[in-house]
Amino acid sequence: MRRFSHALRNRFSCVTPSEAGMATAEYAVATVAAAGFGTVLFKLLTSDIIREFLLDLLRQALSSLF
Repeated sequence: MRRFSHALRNRFSCVTPSEAGMATAEYAVATVAAAGFGTVLFKLLTSDIIREFLLDLLRQALSSLF
């Protein structure tokens, strides 16, 4: 068991000191990008032009069903 734990530790300790915080930085960048994309999408979908387009599309879809 001790040999296995040493092998496992050696396998996952190959991160160099310069890469130590990379995962955290990548998560931060992805979170900021997702928040920005969500904001743009929210602004787009709540604009009057897009709202009218979606309502007209919904009305046409419902009127063709009946």
